[in-house]
Parts: sequence; C-alpha cells; structure tokens
Amino acid sequence: MPAPLTILVDGRNVLRSTWPNLTEEDVVAGSRAWATEHEGRPVVVFDGEAPGEVVGERELDGCVLVGTGTGESADEWLIRAADEMRRRGERFWLVTSDRALRAAAGGAERVIGGGRFARELQRRTRGV
Repeated sequence: MPAPLTILVDGRNVLRSTWPNLTEEDVVAGSRAWATEHEGRPVVVFDGEAPGEVVGERELDGCVLVGTGTGESADEWLIRAADEMRRRGERFWLVTSDRALRAAAGGAERVIGGGRFARELQRRTRGV
C-alpha cells in the first residue's frame, strides 16, 4: 500500500487562475472531490481567512482548510509545510501557478498549474 498522499492547494492562486474566477467554496469543494478521486487528502490554503471564517487549520469533511491570518502568507505556509513533509519523507503534490512558490516548495511528486486545476474544477462545478 503506498504512503498517503497530501495535495497542497494554493487556494487564491487557483480561484484567480481563470475568468470568471472560481469562488472559494468552488475551490474547496472541487479540491475535496478531485483529491478523493486521486486518493489524496486535500489541504487548501488561503491568505487571511479561509471560507467559514477559518483562521488556522480546520478539518471539514476530509478537507483541511487553512487560513493564514495576518502573520504569514499562504506561500510561506505552503513552503514550510512542503519542507516539513519532504523532511519526513511524506508524499505530496502541489497545486499553484506561482513559479517562485514552486521553486521554494520543491520536492513535490507532481506540480499542477493553478489554471489547469481551476479549469478542471470549473468543468465539475459549472459543466464548462
């Protein structure tokens, strides 16, 4: 049995990657469904508050929502989480179009662009 897979999602990057923008709720619900199909655990990270006024981490229906508050950006949180996961030998994928974030959060088994991911979520939520 393979090690568990975590899918780190740069929430605001994904929702702003297409026009019209996805809603925060679209990103969370779509990430949850997408991760389930790929047998992974989604961690969706937002600058400031995550949907539902989440600041900090909260698990909701198999999806971890992270709102970084004011002390840390989503990029900083994702870089730190990726570094910790890499050091522990944990499997993770990263979803973002941010090249600096991709470089700083190296070690992901797979990197998926925010636009590609958003278009896939749009097809699911809007039938586009």
